[in-house]
Amino acid sequence: MALILYQRDHCHLCDLALEVLAAARAPDFETVFIDDDDALEARYGLRVPVLRDHAREAELDWPFDTERVRKFCTGP
Repeated sequence: MALILYQRDHCHLCDLALEVLAAARAPDFETVFIDDDDALEARYGLRVPVLRDHAREAELDWPFDTERVRKFCTGP
Protein backbone atom coordinates (compact mmCIF):
# COMPACT_ATOMS: atom_id res chain seq x y z
CA MET A 1 0.00 0.00 0.00
CA ALA A 2 1.40 3.35 -0.98
CA LEU A 3 0.07 5.78 1.62
CA ILE A 4 0.77 9.49 1.45
CA LEU A 5 -0.10 12.06 4.09
CA TYR A 6 -0.51 15.50 2.54
CA GLN A 7 0.14 18.22 5.08
CA ARG A 8 1.54 21.70 5.72
CA ASP A 9 4.35 23.08 7.80
CA HIS A 10 3.21 24.45 11.16
CA CYS A 11 -0.21 22.77 10.95
CA HIS A 12 -1.81 21.81 14.26
CA LEU A 13 -4.34 19.53 12.56
CA CYS A 14 -1.51 17.79 10.71
CA ASP A 15 0.21 17.13 14.02
CA LEU A 16 -3.02 15.63 15.35
CA ALA A 17 -3.33 13.48 12.23
CA LEU A 18 0.18 12.11 12.80
CA GLU A 19 -0.82 11.18 16.35
CA VAL A 20 -3.94 9.38 15.07
CA LEU A 21 -1.91 7.50 12.45
CA ALA A 22 0.55 6.38 15.12
CA ALA A 23 -2.26 5.29 17.46
CA ALA A 24 -3.91 3.37 14.61
CA ARG A 25 -0.58 1.71 13.79
CA ALA A 26 -0.99 2.76 10.18
CA PRO A 27 1.39 1.15 7.71
CA ASP A 28 4.41 3.14 6.57
CA PHE A 29 3.47 6.28 4.72
CA GLU A 30 5.18 9.10 2.89
CA THR A 31 4.72 12.67 4.08
CA VAL A 32 4.28 15.33 1.41
CA PHE A 33 4.21 19.01 2.32
CA ILE A 34 2.00 21.01 -0.03
CA ASP A 35 3.29 24.49 0.93
CA ASP A 36 5.57 25.06 -2.08
CA ASP A 37 3.64 23.17 -4.74
CA ASP A 38 0.94 25.15 -6.54
CA ALA A 39 -0.81 22.06 -7.92
CA LEU A 40 -0.95 20.33 -4.54
CA GLU A 41 -2.00 23.58 -2.88
CA ALA A 42 -4.89 23.90 -5.33
CA ARG A 43 -5.98 20.31 -4.74
CA TYR A 44 -5.47 19.96 -0.99
CA GLY A 45 -5.17 23.52 0.33
CA LEU A 46 -8.29 23.64 2.49
CA ARG A 47 -8.46 19.89 3.06
CA VAL A 48 -5.15 19.06 4.74
CA PRO A 49 -4.34 16.80 6.35
CA VAL A 50 -5.38 14.20 3.79
CA LEU A 51 -4.35 10.56 3.79
CA ARG A 52 -4.18 9.11 0.28
CA ASP A 53 -3.88 5.50 -0.81
CA HIS A 54 -2.19 5.92 -4.17
CA ALA A 55 -2.81 2.31 -5.25
CA ARG A 56 -6.59 2.57 -4.76
CA GLU A 57 -6.77 6.28 -5.58
CA ALA A 58 -8.74 6.74 -2.36
CA GLU A 59 -8.49 9.66 0.04
CA LEU A 60 -9.40 10.13 3.68
CA ASP A 61 -9.96 13.75 4.66
CA TRP A 62 -9.52 15.14 8.15
CA PRO A 63 -11.07 14.73 10.64
CA PHE A 64 -10.38 11.03 11.07
CA ASP A 65 -9.90 8.79 14.08
CA THR A 66 -8.08 5.52 14.65
CA GLU A 67 -11.07 3.41 13.60
CA ARG A 68 -11.51 5.28 10.30
CA VAL A 69 -7.78 4.99 9.60
CA ARG A 70 -7.79 1.25 10.25
CA LYS A 71 -10.78 0.73 7.95
CA PHE A 72 -9.20 2.94 5.28
CA CYS A 73 -5.91 1.04 5.44
CA THR A 74 -7.57 -2.36 5.09
CA GLY A 75 -9.46 -1.30 1.98
CA PRO A 76 -13.08 -1.80 0.97
